[in-house]
Amino acid sequence: MTAEAALAKLRDMNKTFRPYTLDQHLLLPPDMREWLPEGDLALFISDVVDELDLSAIYRAYDTGDGRGQPPYHPAMMVKLLLYAYCTGLPSSRKIERATYRDVAFRVLAGDQHPDHDSLAEFRKRHLPALAGLFVQGLQLCHRAGLVTLGHVALDGTKVKANASKHKAMSYGRMEETERRLEGEVQALLSQAEQVDAAEDIAHGRGRRGDELPAELARRESRLTKIRAAKAALEQDARVQAAAAAEAAQAKLAAREQRVGSAKGGMPKVPDPEQARPAPETQRNFTDPDSRIMVDRATKSYEQAYNVQAAVDGQAQVIVACGVTQSAADAGQLVPMFTQAAQQLGQSPAVGLADAGYFSEANLTAPELAGVALYVPPDRQSHDGRGRPSRAASPVAAAMRAKLQTAEGHAHYARRKAIVEPVFGQIKEARGFRRFSFRGVVKVTAEWALICLTHNLLKLFRAHQPCVQVA
Repeated sequence: MTAEAALAKLRDMNKTFRPYTLDQHLLLPPDMREWLPEGDLALFISDVVDELDLSAIYRAYDTGDGRGQPPYHPAMMVKLLLYAYCTGLPSSRKIERATYRDVAFRVLAGDQHPDHDSLAEFRKRHLPALAGLFVQGLQLCHRAGLVTLGHVALDGTKVKANASKHKAMSYGRMEETERRLEGEVQALLSQAEQVDAAEDIAHGRGRRGDELPAELARRESRLTKIRAAKAALEQDARVQAAAAAEAAQAKLAAREQRVGSAKGGMPKVPDPEQARPAPETQRNFTDPDSRIMVDRATKSYEQAYNVQAAVDGQAQVIVACGVTQSAADAGQLVPMFTQAAQQLGQSPAVGLADAGYFSEANLTAPELAGVALYVPPDRQSHDGRGRPSRAASPVAAAMRAKLQTAEGHAHYARRKAIVEPVFGQIKEARGFRRFSFRGVVKVTAEWALICLTHNLLKLFRAHQPCVQVA
């Protein structure tokens, strides 16, 4: 059926449609906020940012000389970035495009269109201040009744670094490659000297030929990078050996105070100057702070960081967050629960964590004396039964007995339901699986920004239960 025939048929049916034409000039509401439905997430983010203390960002502009174009308003840039992280769109180029195509972004930008360079530079320059907003957002959730600190569950997950695992090299391979490259560089230099001598004979001395051959320049630059990475690994080994030596000296001093057979074996004190990295110790050339870690979800090795989140059981609000370069979680239990207590003025009543956080030092830490900890010494299998570990101390035995009680089982059963969905919401629903920044300091700040926006979404949904967020 042709278009004319279709129109004729519709006229015969006397069907009436709403007027539609792209040439119609409309008078939009003078208040841009009326472009969005009441209770929209973008309007919520705008209202929240208007209540936040952005003085740390504003102060950065006090030292300007007044020349050039005025910068974009910090409040507008913060609103765009927070809304972008909430909706899984942290790319500065995508944010710039959205200020033209997406009504919510256009409203938050006040019909301005900051370019992606300005957005990226603002985020980079003010990343520590943006991360500092995490505490303000947490306190908003606390005042709204979303945080009770009754049950707080701690867990970690691996988030990919902004670096390829193929750009990492072990210390042993560095030594091997260094020797090979040194030989290749020397061979190229000898070849260059022979060519220079032949050209001097053929063309006479005085011809300029001091440019490095491309092959020589490439090998020398690789050799420089490898030597720098080796030096960094060797320095790390010396620092670790110095710490081990200090601990050994303390053990020696304690040993001298004991009597007879109670002294035990003689502790070995390592020499920091003789310390060498293990051959398998790796360093990444793109992001040296990142590490090769096993992602438990995919069972694959990734260049990553281990991110931590302590989550309150009331509404899955993150009450403490952090990033570690260690794949192991045990060293994070005390810092995370301590951070939560400092930020909210009180300690959690009950602390939950899986077996990766168990250690005698953690369970007996004086900082957590007021927290009822439930941390199994044994890893749990899929059928819920514990797999025995080597932990056979009185502390481990007491924790096993505690978890076998009806009360202990009821408390620990809540762990998964509290903390694990949070990582699913961040990684799957919002698509955050790789950091944008490099280096542990910047990565830690970006993770705080992710956790801040997670909490803002919890606060938004608590007051808008019927609103769906993209």
